[in-house]
Amino acid sequence: MSTSETPSFVRLRVEMVLEISDADALTGTALESIAADFTTTGASADESAEERTHAEETVREDAAEALASLIDPFDLVSQVPGVELAQASWSSETIDYDPDAEDWTAGEDGDEAYYGIEDNETDDEEGGGNTER
Repeated sequence: MSTSETPSFVRLRVEMVLEISDADALTGTALESIAADFTTTGASADESAEERTHAEETVREDAAEALASLIDPFDLVSQVPGVELAQASWSSETIDYDPDAEDWTAGEDGDEAYYGIEDNETDDEEGGGNTER
């Protein structure tokens, strides 16, 4: 097998801080997305209704969860030629953010704890995030 045929894997880390300027619009869009997702799933009616209710409650209570429900890592890379998403994990949280504060930092390269990745000697990333919407 030549070098060009040997798969290589790259971990891409993206850190973003987003300002939610219209929480109602964000929540409304998340609720619409949930409704669309649950009309196309093949789950049983009882299971589907319970999961949908839980998802709706979650995004109504927390704008960070509403945002996380709308972000799809596949969408971020699906148009990039020559790559295929092998694994994704993401999360969101409400933070105190002051870009002018001297003690605020976005994390440093190599700060594995900052990114929520534990050193398990295999460099695998497991659990702790969403893998599908």
